[in-house]
Amino acid sequence: MRSRFKLSLSDMLRQHRRWERTLAKAVKVTRKALVSATSVPASVPVPPAARPRSVGKLEEVKAFGSNPGRLRMLKYVPANLPKKSPLVVVLHGCHQTAEAYDRGSGWSVLARERGFAVAYAEQTRSNNQNLCFNWFRPSNVARDRGEVMSIRQMVAKMATAHGIDRKQVFVTGLSAGGAMTAAMLAAYPDVFRAGGIIAGLPFGAARDVHRALAAMKQAPERTPQEWGNLVRAASTVNRDFPAVSIWHGTLDHTVSLSNAEALLEQWLDVHGLERDAYTQSQVDGHIRRVWKTAAGKVAVEFYLIEGLGHGTPLKPRPASRPKADTPGPFMLDAGISSSMHLATAWGLKKPALLSALRQAAE
Repeated sequence: MRSRFKLSLSDMLRQHRRWERTLAKAVKVTRKALVSATSVPASVPVPPAARPRSVGKLEEVKAFGSNPGRLRMLKYVPANLPKKSPLVVVLHGCHQTAEAYDRGSGWSVLARERGFAVAYAEQTRSNNQNLCFNWFRPSNVARDRGEVMSIRQMVAKMATAHGIDRKQVFVTGLSAGGAMTAAMLAAYPDVFRAGGIIAGLPFGAARDVHRALAAMKQAPERTPQEWGNLVRAASTVNRDFPAVSIWHGTLDHTVSLSNAEALLEQWLDVHGLERDAYTQSQVDGHIRRVWKTAAGKVAVEFYLIEGLGHGTPLKPRPASRPKADTPGPFMLDAGISSSMHLATAWGLKKPALLSALRQAAE
């Protein structure tokens, strides 16, 4: 038998063409099977309860606990999601809704593709006229109080209802949602494995509306240890702190870039890391800096998005793929997908998918 490492060029080309034909046939068969499995004859009425939800459509959960923060809970759970799957909690920015943020960020599309659940907390106008999470009010960011407690109850509800793996719970948010993400990581380091803070502010940056507006223009002056102490004092739980990914645009005139610097100081101090001990690379044309623990795990990372204003950085997909990263208000095409990179960094991927395609083609 001839070794596969000694094939002639013509043999290799023939094998490559056979592989392409086999793969195309397998994909075609798979598509037909999926269509036949999901199609319903037009003459057969579908009861409302049996109609499939649109991809990305969020479902409201009415009862999920005492809800002291008076927030709404919405979720997206892919069909046939196995037990012990991860959960991503998503927090929108001011003037946004959960549906609008999901449509822009594509978290529910990623959840369907990669096999995890999504829970959205949504602010109400009775709490804040601008639909901002109240990240600056001590009563809403203290452990087991207010809005952070409501979000914590959403995690518990998802774990009970869908068997979520409590060791794989993540949180991310934009602007006020980013600041609330920092609060969740500080108040519940025992709940969240990692978080993504987009155009947000450090935990403890303000205690009222006046100081919140001032902090958005310029982060308060504190030493790294003072910033870190605010996080350490937020919870008495003795455990490792979550990994943190910080994203900020160079042209953000709503939340000053100084807040990204303060966030870095806060979480580097919490993790006991030196400011200059990072590695730097380019990702989709933007700067990424990474700080790792002594064990080699990423503890803090920082994406500096050149030319980005105030919003979530997106990279819209080609029209041939399921829509994700759709530009809109505060959802900005920057040529880089924060949702995709966060999901990948958190290990939310399905390597078995490529393997299944290859097996089908053999």
